[in-house]
Amino acid sequence: MGDPVTILAFGDSLTAGYGLNPGESVPDILQTMLHDNGYNVTIVNAGYSGDTTTGGLARLPWTLDRSQPDAAILELGANDGLQGQDPAQMEANLNAMLDLFQQHSIPVLFTGMQAMPNLGEAYAQEFAAVFPRIAEQRDLLFYPFFLEGVGGIPALNQADGIHPNAEGARLIAKNLYPYVVQLIEKTQRLQEAG
Repeated sequence: MGDPVTILAFGDSLTAGYGLNPGESVPDILQTMLHDNGYNVTIVNAGYSGDTTTGGLARLPWTLDRSQPDAAILELGANDGLQGQDPAQMEANLNAMLDLFQQHSIPVLFTGMQAMPNLGEAYAQEFAAVFPRIAEQRDLLFYPFFLEGVGGIPALNQADGIHPNAEGARLIAKNLYPYVVQLIEKTQRLQEAG
């Protein structure tokens, strides 16, 4: 349907598909779902396990140059939370990445994250507030919690309790799917407008 669209899935191990077999990552499942529904879409998996927003910001310019995407899914922040990084620095990094996407006229599906409870309630609240604040300030297409319905559920995660298993990844992809369709439609409108 419509012109071909290349989507950059830019994130950490949750995007990369850590511990999963080929074809089981969230971007792989999304691409299959989209193809099955007639969308001419290629999803480039630029997930890098262990990446923080600082690492993501450092590698984004050359990733954009190499992949030349029409649209992007931005999923970063989980490792900042695991490491107890300053949420204000994470917010600055995310905004800098979103600035880069904007400079390249690349529409973004922005996904939120929550911190693990072991760092205390005050940190978890400060951390979680970053994502909706950015989304509102920038009027972004926003999926509030990447691990919605999967995080903290043993049956949907690998033994480490952090990374989704194949069933968990399928559920995340299913949840994200309508948002990705919105992203594609927005991208195609921009392409048509020239």
